[in-house]
Amino acid sequence: MLKLTKKADYGLMAMKHLAEHAERGACSAKDVADAYGIPQEALAKILQRLVKAGLLHSQHGTNGGYTLARDAGMISAFEVIRAIDGPLFITSCVTVRGECDQSDRCNIREPLRRVSHGIEELLRSITILEMREESGNGSEKAAGSKARGDKVKAKSVAELVTIG
Repeated sequence: MLKLTKKADYGLMAMKHLAEHAERGACSAKDVADAYGIPQEALAKILQRLVKAGLLHSQHGTNGGYTLARDAGMISAFEVIRAIDGPLFITSCVTVRGECDQSDRCNIREPLRRVSHGIEELLRSITILEMREESGNGSEKAAGSKARGDKVKAKSVAELVTIG
């Protein structure tokens, strides 16, 4: 079973929260952690990784906190996951080095590479804005799906991958 780490889940939840509350300005790590029952110390480390990756801005001071570094429609789920967990590989043979004890006899390397590539492309196609829109009512979701047309199939596949 393919599954994202808790850190990636928390990162996506935080990014979605920041997108939903962008008009209010910066949100503190404590506010986000309290809203979702996430351990504050863990979330603070995750948010710092997202700042380092250029996905968030951090503001210090009494009105400080975190804001999205770009429009939510320009940040993909893939970027968030990669910033937190590093490169995504479903097997060791689909890494940069791409070697294992079975390399010379393996008959599934290419199919698994295609699966890995498909998952990456799917995650690249899902933006934080789309994740935000999907939390709205059913009619907004249906209208959004019709407007995106070609992504309707991808969305149904996305439901098979745990993203938050």
